[in-house]
Amino acid sequence: MSSLGHQVATSVLVVGTGGSGLRAAIEVAEAGVAVIAVARHTADGVHTAVPAGGFDEAPAAAHAHGTWERHAADTLLEGRLLADPRTAEIVARHAAQGFHDVVRYGRHVDGRSGTASAGSTGVEVQRALRARAKHLAIPVLPNLYVTRLLVDDGTVFGAYGFDLVDGSRCLVHADSVILATGGHTRIWRHTSSRRHENTGDSFRLAVEAGARVCDPELVQFHPFGLIKPENAAGMLVSEAAHREGGVLLNNLGERFMTRYDAEQPDLPSRDRAALASYTEIKEGRGSQAGGVWLDLSHLPPETILTRLPRVHQTLLNVQMLDITQDPVEVVPTAQYSLGGVRVRPEDHGTDVNGLFVIGEAASGLHGASRLEANSLLELLVHGRLAGRAAAEYSAGLTAQRRSPAAVRAAEGEVNGLLSADGGQSVHGLQRSVRHLMTEYAGVVRDEAGLTAGLRELDEIEARMADASVHVDIGGFQELAYAYDLRAGVLAARATLACALERRESRGCHNRSDHPGVDPDLTVNLVWSPSTGVRREPVPPIPTDIAELMNEAAADERQRE
Repeated sequence: MSSLGHQVATSVLVVGTGGSGLRAAIEVAEAGVAVIAVARHTADGVHTAVPAGGFDEAPAAAHAHGTWERHAADTLLEGRLLADPRTAEIVARHAAQGFHDVVRYGRHVDGRSGTASAGSTGVEVQRALRARAKHLAIPVLPNLYVTRLLVDDGTVFGAYGFDLVDGSRCLVHADSVILATGGHTRIWRHTSSRRHENTGDSFRLAVEAGARVCDPELVQFHPFGLIKPENAAGMLVSEAAHREGGVLLNNLGERFMTRYDAEQPDLPSRDRAALASYTEIKEGRGSQAGGVWLDLSHLPPETILTRLPRVHQTLLNVQMLDITQDPVEVVPTAQYSLGGVRVRPEDHGTDVNGLFVIGEAASGLHGASRLEANSLLELLVHGRLAGRAAAEYSAGLTAQRRSPAAVRAAEGEVNGLLSADGGQSVHGLQRSVRHLMTEYAGVVRDEAGLTAGLRELDEIEARMADASVHVDIGGFQELAYAYDLRAGVLAARATLACALERRESRGCHNRSDHPGVDPDLTVNLVWSPSTGVRREPVPPIPTDIAELMNEAAADERQRE
């Protein structure tokens, strides 16, 4: 059975139209090379979500001490020595260019202070990128779900997918492909990701094409995710609420952070606050719904209304809750994939010829924790570099190999899922994955739990063979969910396996059975289905950057 709707061809295909994907597509188009972007959403349904202030703080953070070297040093320190020094250097060196590009696209930046206009967020950066992409007339194919990257003999030659509305198939022939579809935080029960984002599909598409995943166990949990209502579960309360004097309380009314951070109980790091909240909940001192309380009611109402107007208004809208009077219930929430597909630092190429991966889908910059500003810097810097590299790769080809067998296999895979009529629910299996990841690979992990998680994952994978996919008047979303399930299982297996191997506690990764840092694990953990987990050494840190790191660490010890 063949349902191929249409074929298109381009020099560079960008999968994903968030900030990274748009920035890459812009670079390709500005180089005069043909590019097409595809999106699972409609054109207005995508975004680059970061906490308010992320872009405002980024220029200052990038040059807090006047040099790119110090920015690189701070990045490596924050990453607990697991970030790639070459990647940190590239982002720090090119940060200024990244901001210059956004200004060029029409976004206002105050040249005197070097900071963006007040109140701006990643959403505004996204608007500037979308405006530039529209000006360049970059074709975007919306509502297209990519099921497989097409590869022949280790070289990518396009992608195969289907329309989420009518199910028609689409074959895109391309010289090179840039994958920018986010991380894997959606595979936890509490997540800040929207429903169709960060499903782990970047991991699945890249791995099935022949690439590998690096440090998938390193996932940052934000301490302030909403529990309710269901349609807003996981939405983040800005850390500004904590900085302005909000305190964390358990169900006994105790300000429990004093037990976990005696030096800075009212301003702990994100990782420490998430760990403390998780521990209180696990030990039975959480709320009835399984959270803790973030309380600002002791602050003067005018402080909240003038310093936190957005937080105040959002909670009024979402929960009809007035934070000047009542605390808000929060829970640690999977927010950011620090690891991702293993890429080359200089161009974000992979083990697959012609395949590039950027944004949260890629590894390298963050290590075991991240500087807040780096997530936006990363998309601006790596989007530009990967776009340029993909364009140059395409221009350098004298011929493009294609494999009809690979196309038939992709088509047959979709047909097989559509004809499946088993007794297992795709949604039920997805819930099972989220449950086991929350239970066994959440904020705190241990050997017994991770081993149990892998056993449960084996059972889920066996049940997947009996899953059914139903197409109804709403379109082909359930077919997409079936692929999301496959992506979630693959991402979960990589995460559990690497978390089991990382027998230490470092940054966002907490092992209750291995509470200290193990110097022998100052390595990256690289995973693929065929090889399992392998340790790879972190490249050496340049001497001048290492000296700055030592100075910064000494300053921090003095402050403590």
